[in-house]
Amino acid sequence: MIPTLRVLMHMGSLQRLFPLWLAAMGCLFAFFTPWLLLAILYGVIMQFFVEYAIHRFLLHREPPTEQGIFNQLYRSHIGHHEFPSDAEFFTGDDHWYPVRFGLISVAIHTLILWPFVGLAAAALWSFVALFAGSVSAFAFYEYCHTLAHLNIKKGWFGQRITRSHLAHHFQDHHATFHVSFGMGWIDRLLGTPHDPETARARYDRDTILSMGMDPEDLRLVTARKAYGVKKMPRNVKSARRPART
Repeated sequence: MIPTLRVLMHMGSLQRLFPLWLAAMGCLFAFFTPWLLLAILYGVIMQFFVEYAIHRFLLHREPPTEQGIFNQLYRSHIGHHEFPSDAEFFTGDDHWYPVRFGLISVAIHTLILWPFVGLAAAALWSFVALFAGSVSAFAFYEYCHTLAHLNIKKGWFGQRITRSHLAHHFQDHHATFHVSFGMGWIDRLLGTPHDPETARARYDRDTILSMGMDPEDLRLVTARKAYGVKKMPRNVKSARRPART
């Protein structure tokens, strides 16, 4: 647990979200009503669906043809698949993105609730839901994700998370988009659970780490150079290894 928390403490996105989380928790205690507990529950559940949606539809979208946009996707996610044990690629490089996303979400929720409960209550409920509930769920996601990738001794909890998430990396990157513990029901609900037979049919050793792309695709080569990546994914090394005679 300690090595995982040590990595989380240095994550730029969590560092930037922490003051807003503290403020939301302060609002929870200062203006407590049972409605705020419901708001937190809503924020937690919404975040788990956001986690799935971003992973599936944004990070696993069709690779862009424009190199600049592709580089951003590489730094956000493809690089993580190519080098899954490299903590540098556990998160993207835009550490302010979750803050902007959260503030925009608070504004949208406030506008929707305003006509029904008034501006003050709408802003309070939205702020607590997003920055207490959703940020807590986001921190839990980052904990689960980091734990899955660290090569450390793991108990039952860590082993379950690791088996589930690494199946996405090393067996079938078209499935198992949830990461947080206990959220496999979202994949089952939306039709992307891990299925061993389907995974075997899709599996390609040479492209599994590059999310289906040729690992020597010029876009990948250029993106690696752009971010100073001098090593090659493990599947490229194995493909280049001469056969034994």
